[in-house]
Amino acid sequence: MEMKLKPIGIIRSPYQVKEETPIQGRFASSNRGRVEVFEEYAEGLKDIETFSHIFLMYYFDRADDVKLVRPTFLDDQSHGVFASRHPCRPNGIGMTIVRLWERKANLLAVSGIDVLDATPLLDIKPYIPRFDCLAEATEGWVADKKERPKPPRRE
Repeated sequence: MEMKLKPIGIIRSPYQVKEETPIQGRFASSNRGRVEVFEEYAEGLKDIETFSHIFLMYYFDRADDVKLVRPTFLDDQSHGVFASRHPCRPNGIGMTIVRLWERKANLLAVSGIDVLDATPLLDIKPYIPRFDCLAEATEGWVADKKERPKPPRRE
């Protein structure tokens, strides 16, 4: 089975190097960014501005080598890649939730951005609290971990 994904746009952010990028956008909620959706997909943005938050699915185009078990940004203990949000993944797909402030044609002004500038955008979905916020969800091994101000670089 062959799968082909192609970018639908580009994510713009203030981050040029990995070390500057926050672990999660929620820890940098004031950081502004922009999503440029390619013109051929702009029609698909109809009504996106009615949502306060959106999911951005993107490609980790500058991630390091894939390791299925490794320490993470929140913990020096090793965890499986599928039990973490580490960028070095078999398919390199990332996801983040951002606040949507404004739409002008094919441009979206967002905040809470946590990706490198010029990251390829794969998809956008609306964040719908009724569907996406699960009160019974648990945090697994992350529950007792605090975010680190500047994560150590992992290879």
